[in-house]
Amino acid sequence: MQGFINFIGENFFHVAPILAAGAIALIITLERTRALVFAFPMHRSQVFFEKIRNLIMSDRISEAIALCERYQGKPLANVVKEGLVRAHQPESLIEHGLQLAVGEALEKVQVRTAFLATIANVATLLGLFGTIVGLVQSFEAVGNANAQARSALLANGISTAMNATMMGLGVAIPCMVAFSYLMNKTNRLSAEIDRSAVRTLDLLKQRYYSADIPPPGEQTVSGVINRAGRKAV
Repeated sequence: MQGFINFIGENFFHVAPILAAGAIALIITLERTRALVFAFPMHRSQVFFEKIRNLIMSDRISEAIALCERYQGKPLANVVKEGLVRAHQPESLIEHGLQLAVGEALEKVQVRTAFLATIANVATLLGLFGTIVGLVQSFEAVGNANAQARSALLANGISTAMNATMMGLGVAIPCMVAFSYLMNKTNRLSAEIDRSAVRTLDLLKQRYYSADIPPPGEQTVSGVINRAGRKAV
């Protein structure tokens, strides 16, 4: 351990980029873990959608929107709310609104996670670069030293090279583990967001058809006249 600390002190300018990469990776991991594990997921989403379904089928759209607003910051609720806000518009406009909401939600969910894989690769390469530099320096020192000092210089050079490799891998391995874990969370959230848009559109369509009313944009003039005539009778 003492030798590793001495290595950091003696080779700080080379070690600094690896330490900086590790610090950035730690910040990204903590921020993404907070967002993907605690802030963004909606626990008991099935209960939420059951309430939304009951409100939509009862034609209480404003109450459904208010329910979504209770889950401020949840991407899934924001997507559902966007569809409900456009509930009285033509179906094509509802779909466009849902697509925009899904795009914004996915951008928030997927941001920065991919940087962890890049940092892992960069840290590995920086460690390899330090290994090569250490070996070059050790061989140069051995070539210019006397026979008695060669073994000590060679041992020190190889130790420096191996420490550089260890530092690079010490940053890269946790980064890859965190990347895999967070990507799994990201993919699950992305799938839930996509399904929420489809379910919202499906519920709005069911609302119209259950009331025997064509969806907005599909009502014809003759259909309106016929219904008006039936009501007059």
